[in-house]
Amino acid sequence: MPRTIFQNIVIQKFEEATSLAFCKYTPIRFFEILHIEKGTGTIIINNHKVRYGDNQLFILIPSDQYNLEIETPTTVSAIKFLNSFFSSSSLEENELQRKEWFRRIETILHSANRTSNLSLQFNTDQSSLNSLFTVLCNEYNDENLKNEVVLKSIMHTILHIISRNVNFISSKMSSSKIQDIINYIHSNIHDSEKLTKKELANQFHISENYISQYFKNKMNIGLKKYILNYKLKLAETRLKYTDLTVTEISQELGFTDSSHLDKTFLSYKGITAKKYKASL
Repeated sequence: MPRTIFQNIVIQKFEEATSLAFCKYTPIRFFEILHIEKGTGTIIINNHKVRYGDNQLFILIPSDQYNLEIETPTTVSAIKFLNSFFSSSSLEENELQRKEWFRRIETILHSANRTSNLSLQFNTDQSSLNSLFTVLCNEYNDENLKNEVVLKSIMHTILHIISRNVNFISSKMSSSKIQDIINYIHSNIHDSEKLTKKELANQFHISENYISQYFKNKMNIGLKKYILNYKLKLAETRLKYTDLTVTEISQELGFTDSSHLDKTFLSYKGITAKKYKASL
């Protein structure tokens, strides 16, 4: 496929494997989804051992080194987003898709526990993911197929299913309402108008005068502070892994300007956003 959105994505599948070499550490990998359809053994992530079995998902980031010690033949798929996926120039029509996927991946990165498999909230999601991974791998690896429209649609669905599940487990609270508020904040973090106290109060049927206190009682952190901290985590990810400027990041995350992001980032990391990016 000439110069498509999948130019910097690697998709692999191994059927009934008894040994694997594909999972060796690579510094050019930004983000990886590992889907174990069936088989048993141990996955070692950064020297941390986790037992694996049928229907399990693992999330990996650039510094993660992992290997599989296979006990019974294992069928496993891997989707590897390379660093260049988020930094290379591309056709404008693909930029919107890249941006959407990056937002999904941000949610996964900041919510998933990468030292264990990702548990799914909905039973039907597991069968859906099994089917989606099969179709994705078949489409990607068959040169007679490899239709980008089909690939985009499947990839978008996979990322959406995973991100909604990590949103759910990211805050194990007894109240489903606070979980819903957390999910809403993460999903709308790029739209400041949807994160005002008035809008949140309307969305979740809580008094505008009480919602901040309600959030702090449940989360042990103020609502405004939680939103700001989450934005700063996203800003740090973008500074590390994309070629976006500080100005572009500040616009996307709702800061007044680059100076505002710089000053806020300084209190967060002890260094301005510009200096942090330059140090990388």
